[in-house]
Amino acid sequence: MGTVQLDTLALAALRDAFAGSVITPHDPSYDEERAVFNGMIDRRPAAIAGCRTQQDVARAIRFGRTMGLEIAVRGRGHSVAGTSTVDGGLVVDLSRMDAVVVDPDARTAHVEGGATMADLDRAGEPYGLATTGGRVSSTGVAGLALGGGTGWLDRKHGLACDNLLSVDVMTADGELVRASEDENPELFWALHGGGGNFGVATSLAFRLHPLPSITAAVLLWEPEDGPRVMRAYRDYMAQAPDEAGGAMLFLTAPPEEFVPEHMAGRLVCAMVATYTGPEEEGRRVLAPLLGLGHAGGMVTELPYADLQSMLDDPPGFRNYWSAEYLDALPDEAVDRFCARAADMIVPSPSQHVLFPGGGAAARTGTDFPVPWRTAPWVAHPFGLWSSPADDDRGRQWARQTRADVREWSTGAVYLNFIGDEGTERVRSGFGPDHYARLSAVKAAYDPENVFHRNHNIEPADAEGA
Repeated sequence: MGTVQLDTLALAALRDAFAGSVITPHDPSYDEERAVFNGMIDRRPAAIAGCRTQQDVARAIRFGRTMGLEIAVRGRGHSVAGTSTVDGGLVVDLSRMDAVVVDPDARTAHVEGGATMADLDRAGEPYGLATTGGRVSSTGVAGLALGGGTGWLDRKHGLACDNLLSVDVMTADGELVRASEDENPELFWALHGGGGNFGVATSLAFRLHPLPSITAAVLLWEPEDGPRVMRAYRDYMAQAPDEAGGAMLFLTAPPEEFVPEHMAGRLVCAMVATYTGPEEEGRRVLAPLLGLGHAGGMVTELPYADLQSMLDDPPGFRNYWSAEYLDALPDEAVDRFCARAADMIVPSPSQHVLFPGGGAAARTGTDFPVPWRTAPWVAHPFGLWSSPADDDRGRQWARQTRADVREWSTGAVYLNFIGDEGTERVRSGFGPDHYARLSAVKAAYDPENVFHRNHNIEPADAEGA
């Protein structure tokens, strides 16, 4: 689209009052600043407000609304659909707001809205404290937690949102409100899965848990061994303690020391088996998995922050992800899932993943808008590739994976795992019993739907309520 001409005087006034940087297409850093994680997304905002303070966030929102600009909010730009940027509008960029303060006595962390999981994980590491994050270190904490937040620790410590203590939210009017169990409790409820629909999360407080180290086993097999190994993993996880977790996946084997030379650069079946405790205990608990005859791999005790960065996704690749949450994983589902791995783009960083649920994440009695939390399994085709010529193939693989296992689907979905898949999928992410309540909260805090570049919740009056 054509370049949007901003009011020169209004832009100058914003810059004069701004602690951060206001970047427009004329600035040399513009192309670098507008890039997001998904290389398939190529949008040209009229301005990028690189905020450093809560006051910057408020000023940016008010400027955008006064100028009639569509507003996108970016934490760390991981949205696969590219919702954190916008053509011709304003990006409110929080990536410069990345401070984390840990109180080891209270076992809490206060996290600015632009911090990554690496920022949070490393801040807790000196104290042997951690909380549930995603499964890579570059994910933004705010987007992860407000969407629900699943990760390596959710079977032991619940979802990321289950560990939220409070959230500071800048509303569409540029006003700061705090949401907690005692302050604005209805907004606090909505922020447990409702995402960025209600405002900009400038700061979040989390409960931390003792975790001096974690044990991880990364084990490799030939692809044809996938059905046998996956059935064994399924049966093991049905009886596993909360401390055990991980994933089964197909991926391109990296050129690492623990990877046999003949496997490097080829499609392999892999298992990541985790145990929230020391290696000696971990080896004992994970023994049934370690005895499945892997062709390569390693078992190690390491800091949680190192595990978080072990499978980091490289930026700049073209991305397409999806997911199907399952209430059962019979042999037929296992066979179909494993067979679809042959359609992956190899070599590439793509992963054909099956995550287990259960444990603490599934047992909570709190009725937050995360209906997918009780599913025992999720199939997650996570595609990354470099060539636009592979776009159709990558999308089709992900869609066919969903189709293969849909007969066992719960119908619910974790929205952070998918892109733009339509209104009904969005409603599936919140649950039919929650959407009306979320819509009422939206009407209270963002009645004009200013924050709509997300898995959007329409304000109640716009829904005709």
